[in-house]
Amino acid sequence: MDKLQALRAFIDVAQTGGFSKAAQRRSVATSSVTRLIDGLEASLGVSLLTRSTRQVALTDAGAAYLEQITRLLSDLDEADASVSDGGVEAVGPLRVSVPVTFGRLCLGPHIARFLHGHPRVSLELVLSDAYVDLAAERIDVAVRIGVPDNAPQLIVRELSGHHRYVVASPQYLRCHGMPAQPADLGLHECLRYAYQYQAGPQRWSFLRAGEELGVEVNGRLAANSGDMLRDAALGGAGIALLSHWLVEDDVQAGRLQRLFADYEINPREHRVSIHAAYLPNRRHSRKVHAFLDFLQSCIAARPQG
Repeated sequence: MDKLQALRAFIDVAQTGGFSKAAQRRSVATSSVTRLIDGLEASLGVSLLTRSTRQVALTDAGAAYLEQITRLLSDLDEADASVSDGGVEAVGPLRVSVPVTFGRLCLGPHIARFLHGHPRVSLELVLSDAYVDLAAERIDVAVRIGVPDNAPQLIVRELSGHHRYVVASPQYLRCHGMPAQPADLGLHECLRYAYQYQAGPQRWSFLRAGEELGVEVNGRLAANSGDMLRDAALGGAGIALLSHWLVEDDVQAGRLQRLFADYEINPREHRVSIHAAYLPNRRHSRKVHAFLDFLQSCIAARPQG
């Protein structure tokens, strides 16, 4: 029995729920998959699957075994890919975590170009605003917006500064007036990004000529989606603090009006950037560096505020 083939066949049966489906996935006869599983169970001295005329299910031992070998075979595949990926051409699977709206607007229109340019790379984009653990989630590259992480177990490459605009719709400004200075925002409906573990009023920080002014803002809407806040601002619901790449087109088209353009504005710290993080064991990966260069080109293609 080929143990490696038997393990992969077992995973296929568990994932597809049947021997015939696993055989179709592997492009072999159903009897071949059956022999591999029978041999694997015999070598282990335990039943991994319960079989009926209708379905195949994992035993408790099978479920525990599946979890362990899936992780081991993933490590093996990753090791194989990393060896191949050290050559001249980018090769192998690449798993990238990207903030949802940034991925949609800044990367989505260009993904086909990356795939065409690197035909031996298979790309999985994980769109999430969560701060992912790269090792635990098996992420090759994480694109992040915020204060760069100084964790020694990560390599961080800054891709761009990150500018934010304070914006409101002409409709809102006609109804509620134009704030003459940042301090006036305390009298307005402000649409706030809902950061984890933070509720209630929020402090927006305005920096000009080395002097910083903090303004406490509040309002009836907070959301953990920049898209949602943009839509609310377009609808005249209030004044929002949003990434320049999210609202630049709206400002240019007159759908939103930018306020306090002579200030650098952030909700918290000013040492904020768009950056990529990856683990030291990806340092020499061709596919990682190919994607980092691709990211840089995508960001350069958009207005920088």
